[in-house]
Amino acid sequence: MYRPATTKAPQTDLHVKPLPEEAEYQLLEEQRKERPVSPHFTIYQPQLTWLMSIANRVTGVALGVTLYGFAISYLFIPALDSGTIISLVHSLPEWLKLAIKTPIAASFTYHTFNGIRHILWDLGYFLDLEGCYKTGYAVLGATAISTVGLLALSG
Repeated sequence: MYRPATTKAPQTDLHVKPLPEEAEYQLLEEQRKERPVSPHFTIYQPQLTWLMSIANRVTGVALGVTLYGFAISYLFIPALDSGTIISLVHSLPEWLKLAIKTPIAASFTYHTFNGIRHILWDLGYFLDLEGCYKTGYAVLGATAISTVGLLALSG
């Protein structure tokens, strides 16, 4: 029959006395200064997966702010009607129209294709590391092609 070895802790003349609350707080602060800082994302090599996750959040917020900002301003600013907006856009130089439309088209297409990627993940597809990277590159390629396509259509 197996019996664990029994050991006794050495007897010491250690006496613990309570500290005042202020001294406890000061001791805690000193101990916190000595603790190592947890690793931050700046020490890691950038990964496609977390870069695309950040980009998905940024594009979602940007598209939402743009949509709601335009809709609210359209509702509450009487001088901003469809005719005024069409006249304004028509009067812009082509390079400025392209500079405005490109990030909107890229954000829209990226967020759409990455949303489809997330739906595939929810269905249980492409969940391994290889699948994540393949679908990530597919999203980037589809975003580039569809952004150029959208800009060519609106030419």
